Amino acid sequence: MFRHHSLWACALALVCPFPLQAIANDSEELEKIRAEMQQMRASYEARIRSLENQLEQLLKNTQLPEQNMARIEASSARMRNNTLESSRNIFNPSISLILSGLYVNRSQESNDHITGFQTGGEIGPGERGFGLGESELGIYANIDPYFYGGLLLALAPDNSIDIEEAFIQTTALPGGITLKGGRFYSGIGYLNPQHPHMWDFIDSPLVYQAFLGGQYGDDGVQMKWVAPTDLFLEVGLEAGRGRIAGTSGKNKNGSAMGSLFGHIGGDIDTSNSWRAGLSYLHVSPQQRLSDNLDTAGNFVTNQFTGTSRIWVADFVWKWAPHGNMSSTYFKLQGEYLLRRESGTLVYDVDATSLADRYRANQSGWYLQGIYKFMPNWRIGLRYDRLAHGSVDYASNNPVLDFDGYVPQRISWMMDYSPSEFSRLRLQLAHDRSRENTIDNQFFIQYIMSLGAHGAHQY
Repeated sequence: MFRHHSLWACALALVCPFPLQAIANDSEELEKIRAEMQQMRASYEARIRSLENQLEQLLKNTQLPEQNMARIEASSARMRNNTLESSRNIFNPSISLILSGLYVNRSQESNDHITGFQTGGEIGPGERGFGLGESELGIYANIDPYFYGGLLLALAPDNSIDIEEAFIQTTALPGGITLKGGRFYSGIGYLNPQHPHMWDFIDSPLVYQAFLGGQYGDDGVQMKWVAPTDLFLEVGLEAGRGRIAGTSGKNKNGSAMGSLFGHIGGDIDTSNSWRAGLSYLHVSPQQRLSDNLDTAGNFVTNQFTGTSRIWVADFVWKWAPHGNMSSTYFKLQGEYLLRRESGTLVYDVDATSLADRYRANQSGWYLQGIYKFMPNWRIGLRYDRLAHGSVDYASNNPVLDFDGYVPQRISWMMDYSPSEFSRLRLQLAHDRSRENTIDNQFFIQYIMSLGAHGAHQY
């Protein structure tokens, strides 16, 4: 029996030696590739552990304040992301999912507007009762050694999907210069570039709602330069389509939006750090719709087309004992916005469609403080206020003038974060942004983070 099997094996080897040899060669090549990948993975992981140990030792020895800690941690996060993307996720991007849910209890109906302001975009806290918040699905990855890309989809409670961000960004330009193109949040101000789940309160400040439609993102290009100095200094400029406050932008060659912003910051001592900035935005809204109450108390929808110029001043100060934010810290944050608009206002587009010139010089600000009083627990207080300023409604003045009513709101929040991936929040607000109306608001929110998520900005 053994002899017969041996003869058949020899005959098979003589008849088809080449396929067997190819299989053997393929097997050896696969083993070689596996070995090289394992060696590469081990090398990257060893390098990451070495860098993390050096960072930990450096932080222990020097007790760096928060501003420097933020820079080092951001650099470490970028290096870790780059190496991990190269070794473990060669073919797979980082995917993150932010799940958000809300319970809203309001003393007023959800017909939202801000008295005396032509707004547009997302205004007010939304409808009452249980509902989903705006969840986010993000996909980010290094494209090659020269570019980084990302896509952020916003999943709204009404089952609609909106593209919040879809951009590419350079990673290897010299001199601290970064270029970005596509759709992204503008770099103006302090709060605007941040994703909503990073905010300390559920909703954006009143002045953001009145002037930016909640938050300003656009299609365009951005150039940003970070100075190679110990004092943090960045300068940026943008050009874009002009998609502001629910509008689709201007159909024209070239840019319908331009912005310029600069930020500076540093450390006061080992426990205190700060950042301040100035920004300017010039944009031309096209057919921006805004819900308003006329002087007779009737709801109307107005339409504005013209030029909007917005100046922003922002400031933030943070305190943490020796820069350690794990147990306690305090953050004071504020922004002041000034908007000047001129153009044409169409009054009650669904009925009368009376059109005449419109000019406004208005401002607003907010100030908030956040205190982490023990690990995992924070409380915060925010005050919003708008100034009606000078407004010329021309022939529409008899039906739209509000005699300088001052919208304002005060909000209190408390949140609990069992980990860096989950947060539960309670928020109360006393809202007087609508004339002759007081809206007492009660919110419960959850925010859950699934998957990879990058470091937050200062």
